[in-house]
Amino acid sequence: MVTIDSNDSFSLRVVRDLGDYPEHKLDICLFVPGELGLTSDIVTERAFYHQVFHVSRTYHSQIQLEPLVRSRLIQRIARQQERQSPEYRLSLSLYAYQYVTAMEQEISGFLRERPENLREDLAELLELSATILRRLRRTAPKDEGLRRYYTNIDNYLSWFSEQQFLRLAAEMEFKDDEQDMRELMLRIARRESKYRDELRYNSERVNQDSTRMSNKMRLLRRLIEYPVTLRRIGQELGKVEERLVKAGVAAVLMTAVSLMILSARDVLFDVTAVFILLVALLYAAREVFRDEVRQKLWLWLRRGRAKWRHQFVDPNTEQTVGKSQEWIDYKRIPDLPEEIQKARKAGAPQRGEIVLHYSSWSKMLTSRFLSGYATTRETIVLDLEVLAPLLEQTSYLIYRQEGNEVTKETVEKRSVLNIVIRERWGDREDIQRWKVVLNRNGIVETEADT
Repeated sequence: MVTIDSNDSFSLRVVRDLGDYPEHKLDICLFVPGELGLTSDIVTERAFYHQVFHVSRTYHSQIQLEPLVRSRLIQRIARQQERQSPEYRLSLSLYAYQYVTAMEQEISGFLRERPENLREDLAELLELSATILRRLRRTAPKDEGLRRYYTNIDNYLSWFSEQQFLRLAAEMEFKDDEQDMRELMLRIARRESKYRDELRYNSERVNQDSTRMSNKMRLLRRLIEYPVTLRRIGQELGKVEERLVKAGVAAVLMTAVSLMILSARDVLFDVTAVFILLVALLYAAREVFRDEVRQKLWLWLRRGRAKWRHQFVDPNTEQTVGKSQEWIDYKRIPDLPEEIQKARKAGAPQRGEIVLHYSSWSKMLTSRFLSGYATTRETIVLDLEVLAPLLEQTSYLIYRQEGNEVTKETVEKRSVLNIVIRERWGDREDIQRWKVVLNRNGIVETEADT
């Protein structure tokens, strides 16, 4: 199952749980309105891949408390071993990471769309947050080495929880009869701040300087993510073929030009001004056509073939635990798979759309995962800021009739980007479509199409 939410002003976060299936195939089609004028000359496929698609994979547990339970067992084993096991860091980091990502998604959901039962949903969120933190703090290890890592995790989660509740209290509009909920969130935030002060997690200088605090917490966030995030080592395919194509085209054109020069000399019988001018024209023609011929031949040879290969390396064991291949191409709607065309439901107004098709195939070697973990989660951040220069920051007037009066309303111009995602694993397939509304300042709305 794939979920999409807005991550930043121009960023979308695509999250999918890979489960315990070893092989997965993914297609992401971005349907860009033709009025934006996006072409491969403006943004090449390679540039689009590097600027828009940011992929990461992490360990994942479908049972919320499993990492915490494992960390307790590892603590007991660690007392009998001289060398600490990397599994403690992984288990504790995974517990913290899943809490952090879940909280970010829930808070963003609250701010994006106010729930109908705000009081019940918010009470449930606060209760879950308190329960997760309470269970973590019950497992504080006594071993000094493990204790330092636990302290960093607890410090960050306390600060993160405080920030999320303050953000919700500041940005969400509460009615008069809901002010008690806002006060409750402020009280929880004060409690977490007091908790860190009592344990002296941060120095006085850090507490008084927001920049220092932010930088420290950013480092602690990386500390949490490092053990659970698989390192992604990439390689662009076709480099050797590209050099061979370049050499081959140059050799063929040079041979053709040389033959023409020899033929011209036989006709003119001597080196004259006309002969020199003809040679100059032949070399100019070679320079004009060389790059174009090379580019078209290269695209023809690579069309439909994987363009990047990646390996996923476990940072705890330095073992390769998976591999993937990726494609990206500009395509016409008739060239897309039939299932994706049906999901798009394109009509006449959509015929001018430009389609960016990203595809990936991956295989995970679950037998090489750290003991106890068999699933991963993939997060793809789509940074759509590359489209910002193409969006017009204009507005127009809409007229309405109210009785005998005519009113006018200023409306900003927005563009709708359609995203179709097809996921295949085993003998199963799932296709979903989303509408993303953009203006010059960022993403306005994200809506799943049913």
